[in-house]
Amino acid sequence: MALPLTAFAETPDDALVVAQNIDDIVAIDPAQAYEFTSGELVTNLYDRLVQYDADDTTVLAGGLASEWEADAEAKTITFTLRDGATFASGNPVTAADVIYSFSRVIKLNLTPAFILTQLGWTPENVDEMVTGEGNTVTVKYEGDFSPAFVLNVLAARPASIVDSAVVMEHEVDGDMGNAWLNENAAGSGPFTLDRYQPAQMVRMSANENYFNGAPAMSSVIIRHVAESATQQLLLEQGDIDMARNLTPDQIASINSEEIKVETYPQAAVHFLSFNQKTESLTDPALWEAARYLVDYTGMTDTIINGQMEVHQAFWPKGFPGSYDETPFSYDPEKAKQILSDAGVDTPITVTLDVINSAPFTDMAQSLQASFADAGINFEILPGTGSQVITKYRERSHEAMLLYWGPDFMDPHSNAKAFAYNSDNSDENYAATTTWRNAWAVPDEMNAETMAALSEADPEKRAEMYQDLQKKVQEDSPIVIMFQAAYQVAMNNAVTGYVNGATSDFVYYRLVEKN
Repeated sequence: MALPLTAFAETPDDALVVAQNIDDIVAIDPAQAYEFTSGELVTNLYDRLVQYDADDTTVLAGGLASEWEADAEAKTITFTLRDGATFASGNPVTAADVIYSFSRVIKLNLTPAFILTQLGWTPENVDEMVTGEGNTVTVKYEGDFSPAFVLNVLAARPASIVDSAVVMEHEVDGDMGNAWLNENAAGSGPFTLDRYQPAQMVRMSANENYFNGAPAMSSVIIRHVAESATQQLLLEQGDIDMARNLTPDQIASINSEEIKVETYPQAAVHFLSFNQKTESLTDPALWEAARYLVDYTGMTDTIINGQMEVHQAFWPKGFPGSYDETPFSYDPEKAKQILSDAGVDTPITVTLDVINSAPFTDMAQSLQASFADAGINFEILPGTGSQVITKYRERSHEAMLLYWGPDFMDPHSNAKAFAYNSDNSDENYAATTTWRNAWAVPDEMNAETMAALSEADPEKRAEMYQDLQKKVQEDSPIVIMFQAAYQVAMNNAVTGYVNGATSDFVYYRLVEKN
């Protein structure tokens, strides 16, 4: 049964009660889960060999592996499994579970499998690419990749390790337990799944035997509450501890000493880009001037307050390899001087495609007003998300206001999108913002992007990605402006909640109620 809205007059001291819209969930099997909320559940119910954990989401740490050794020349990484790690069933985590879990993702070939198939794994060869003996697992990969890239792939959601014995017990018609795992869980994570009712509720209990220490909360209850106004009411009444989907207006309206609002940077970066198929938009002086025509603080102080923060590089702040310098500010006089010195004739009229919803239309109007100061006149073309993105993929826009998020937490995921385009022909469709804006990336930048992908030294690799970000920031037709932010309202008693830059980095393990 669904929990009634008045189920808790006061939440229990040892339980965290969350109101959240969870109707986006299609699957909770880690081999299939690809939605935001399902990613959160997988993170709290399962472990990976290596993972970005609640203690510090910027550090790739050991999960079910206590240590590992990479051989870049042989293209292998050998993992030593952690002693004493167990699944919720009580079964020990073994090399056989790791082998089964990876093989299962590849052979089921559901939505997130592409993350692992990057390593050259196929249904035909995966049993040779992932092998194990005793407490060690050896992972082989194909391609000119750095071990750091491979480790980030193995820290992604589909690389979660399942209890092979339990899953195989529930296999039906060769589905490798998929149907059962979309209603249940078989992980080793900090929580176990007690109950999951689609679009109604999730109840998780603390795994008292978790290798990294049992969570302080004995249970986490996530109640499906679709209406943000209802979430706010429940929070103000004390019926829940946390509201996950309040609007900026509701956040601003909270007037209670019992409630606090925490803001968390998110991985999506928002940008303005110019299609190089439009002749009037190809002068690098226009790209440079554009960076001084965005009213960054004006927007973050008003229309996107709490929803975004200024960030001017393609890899999000808070992850290794990010470049967090923000050298550009609103300066129309400087922009006009740049255009004048380069002999760019103004006024220029440009169509600007934008998703027809807040805050995007408000942002477009701000850009329209600030760019007009330098004689660049935007004609705003609002459309549905699918219409705008389809146009972008067709390269039929002039200017575009949009956002981009990584598929997994390795800087190459965004470097390929913003700093690489080796074939700019119309026939060579690429799911990158460089190709979609018809920007023929300079050969040296293409080469540096691929060199960073294969660089074995993690520190040098991070420096290479920072250099790429700086170059894109300085000289490209893509003006990166903001990084998304996410606000969560919660009772003052709640501490230790971790909400990293993606749904895979939402952790309840460290939560306490003081």
